[in-house]
Amino acid sequence: MNKYNVYAIGNALVDMEFAIEDEFLARMNIDKGVMTLVDTDQQQALYEALAGHTGKMASGGSAANTIIAVSHFGGKSFYSCKVANDPAGDFYVQDLVAAGVDTNLHQEREPGISGKCIVMITPDAERTMHTHLGISETVSETELHPEAIAASDYVYLEGYLVTSPSGRAAAIKAREIAEQAGIKTALTFSDPNMVRFFKDGLGEMLGGGVDLLFCNQEEALTWAETDSIETAAETLKAVCKSFAITLGKDGALLFDGTNTVQVPATPVQAVDTNGAGDMFAGAFLYGLTHGYSYEQAGQLATKAAARLVTQFGPRLKPDQHKPLLG
Repeated sequence: MNKYNVYAIGNALVDMEFAIEDEFLARMNIDKGVMTLVDTDQQQALYEALAGHTGKMASGGSAANTIIAVSHFGGKSFYSCKVANDPAGDFYVQDLVAAGVDTNLHQEREPGISGKCIVMITPDAERTMHTHLGISETVSETELHPEAIAASDYVYLEGYLVTSPSGRAAAIKAREIAEQAGIKTALTFSDPNMVRFFKDGLGEMLGGGVDLLFCNQEEALTWAETDSIETAAETLKAVCKSFAITLGKDGALLFDGTNTVQVPATPVQAVDTNGAGDMFAGAFLYGLTHGYSYEQAGQLATKAAARLVTQFGPRLKPDQHKPLLG
């Protein structure tokens, strides 16, 4: 038995979430529903424009949300990332440790600015993100923990790392270490803009193909350059042995390497979709590493994601996880 169920590498971001109206996005000329990278001044200007809104802060980053979900369901996880020796970094480390996640962050941290993400939620529950990576942009092979990789069931790679040359190289190295150790690999496309603007880099991260790929419908269609989900599913098989494509209110399309099955969604009234894909991946990976079939893991994942979108924030509370296993 391996020490960890899932080892992940990704961006470490302190999330600041705000409920806003569509008019705010239009007035600020912000593209809705995607993640946009911004510099410090742009993020500060947006933060000041949001002064009249109440914000909520949490440690985040896509892979962090996933790895924390694995831990809260009862799995064992390790997260490699990078934060600075600043108050935001202190907050991040404390939050990660409180979630029961092992990490490389116990070593001395560099001076600088920790990454932050402003998440704006519109009344239709769509999330729009403006991210300043800060020191997380320099996450590299230095942050990897080869012994933990070799002691894991899965290594999970965050697609957002593709925007950073050192982050992309670290993700590729983590995949190579895992492959050499016979550890299964998983990757998430993370966001439609990652596929749209960094497809070649994602191809490098995928290498000869990962064991499991996570994406949503828009990311799958964009990757395959098609408007047919069936065509997209066939195209994805060239870069992965299995996949899970989330379809929003239509559930998820799963391929276990042999069979394809569509798992229905749990009908809910969504108020905030931020983190839904991350939660899906965390629940799915927990299921696969605890004896679930792909369909069973998909059922848990859709149920967990549905529960998440009924409340604000990118993660469930710790005590909300275990009841979903019943």
